[in-house]
Amino acid sequence: MPDALPQVRLHNSLTRRGELLEPLEPGRVSIYTCGSTVYKFAHIGNLRTYLFGDLLHRTLEYLGYEVRYVKNITDVGHMRNDDHDSLDATDKMQLAAETEGKSPAEIATFYTDAWLTDEALIGILPADVMPRASDRIAEMIELIERLLGMGLAYENHGTVYFDVRAFPGYGQFINARQEFAQPGYRSEVAAGKRHPEDFALWKHADHHRLMTWPSPWGDGFPGWHIECSAMSLRHLGERFDIHTGGIDLKFPHHEDEIAQSEGALGHRVVSIWMHGEFLTLGDAKMAKSAGNIIRVADLPELGYEPLAFRYLALTAHYRSKLDFTADAMHAAASGLERLRRAAHGPDGLVLDLAAEPMARYRARFIEAVTDDLATPRALALAHEVAAAHDLTDEQRRALLVDFDGVLGLDLGSAAAEAAPLPPGATELLERRAAAREERDWAAADALRAELAAMGIEVRDTAAGQEAAVRPR
Repeated sequence: MPDALPQVRLHNSLTRRGELLEPLEPGRVSIYTCGSTVYKFAHIGNLRTYLFGDLLHRTLEYLGYEVRYVKNITDVGHMRNDDHDSLDATDKMQLAAETEGKSPAEIATFYTDAWLTDEALIGILPADVMPRASDRIAEMIELIERLLGMGLAYENHGTVYFDVRAFPGYGQFINARQEFAQPGYRSEVAAGKRHPEDFALWKHADHHRLMTWPSPWGDGFPGWHIECSAMSLRHLGERFDIHTGGIDLKFPHHEDEIAQSEGALGHRVVSIWMHGEFLTLGDAKMAKSAGNIIRVADLPELGYEPLAFRYLALTAHYRSKLDFTADAMHAAASGLERLRRAAHGPDGLVLDLAAEPMARYRARFIEAVTDDLATPRALALAHEVAAAHDLTDEQRRALLVDFDGVLGLDLGSAAAEAAPLPPGATELLERRAAAREERDWAAADALRAELAAMGIEVRDTAAGQEAAVRPR
């Protein structure tokens, strides 16, 4: 392993500032990512979050770090409203099992397999460890017993709650103190709670519940938040470098993780917290509950290969919202094909990436990805390399394939051959070019619409208009 690895600056959501990554063990980085709750298909909004985790994973390995990457599978379910502490609330996995006529275990297996298949379709590398919550119940109970013994939790009729007011550091992610001061901030005040803001570590189960486990407090099931604390501590130890997840998990999920883990251990556990922004569909958050979801498996039916979605995700910084639109996906598919055409060539050629002029381009790529995973800059540089006149074809290919270790776009694959234009399209394109030359924008727009009706996408570039048959 090299003695001096490139320094990486990451945005810490907890401190709200950029910080240099200083691994607990030099040259080795430990990462935990909140994975899927496997009761429904994951949608592309979920997958954007997992793409961000994959990008971090790939970047660190590309730079020469040894990475231990843990991503959990939540297969024990939790409440439909994750802040809802009512004891009779319906569990997501149980509801799915009853709806589909399967056991909870069958539901978990089916949707786990679907999720991992979707991840592979968009180039997400497997995590080193993917623990299932159902396999870590003993660790959860042990952690809860420790919190009880320290006076940070209390039990009431088989349900154990974390006493938020006993942990002075609570509310670090947001100004929570004012927000949870009012009764009912967690949807309702469950009977047996000392304070409205307290959250369940373990819940009593009645005879209607399908998934239960024995515990010192009777048969029950774990609270959502305790699962990730137990699994991260089990597989990464009492201190680890990075914890990632979607921005919607900052509060209460990650806030509660901090309270549980740091409360039990008495010290900081996670060095850097990182959160990815939402993917939107027509400016609305994509969500399973809203029903406005698109799966990775749906993309070919819409005319796009799954890796075009990965390309689209790279065009926006992970901390910026990204809107999924047909125009954006068409542009992503075209950009991906341009890079593949530049990267495709004979196998087996080995070039020295440290030689000029390749070294300058590679240094700029490293500068981008080490600056809080600045993929828009990295992607723009890849296109610059694809068109660079100071590089040979072989050098362009070598650099793009090297960059692809982070980008994950399978740039070594052959670019798809352009589909022939339908009869009459060439004449319309010539007329549109003439209209633009004459600055007759109304005529140009009308001709673009006519071409679109024929299934032809037209893009205006500095070099003129480009046309391609839209995939179907």
